[in-house]
Amino acid sequence: MNVCREMSAGEILNPKKREAPLVHALLYGDKLATAKFSKRLSCAIKHLPLRVQFEYQYNTSKAIEAGIVKDPTLVLDGEIFLEGLAQAELITKAFEKYLENRK
Repeated sequence: MNVCREMSAGEILNPKKREAPLVHALLYGDKLATAKFSKRLSCAIKHLPLRVQFEYQYNTSKAIEAGIVKDPTLVLDGEIFLEGLAQAELITKAFEKYLENRK
């Protein structure tokens, strides 16, 4: 299966890595921006020891309520993690740091 693709709502990236932590990712933004971001994200972190479950929020009012100011924005476990359409290398580095900080 090619993991470099848009992830579906509710889908888990790296589902077979059951020993890896499960992180809940919520992507805020319009459908095009979040689709691009999820594709980059799936490519950038497929090799890392974690599972990521994807959800999407396209409602602008809910984004504003959550403090979101850039489109798209990735929220992990309730915290703003990445803002804007980040490059794959930046996504990889951010998740590597995230994993390091979890130790």
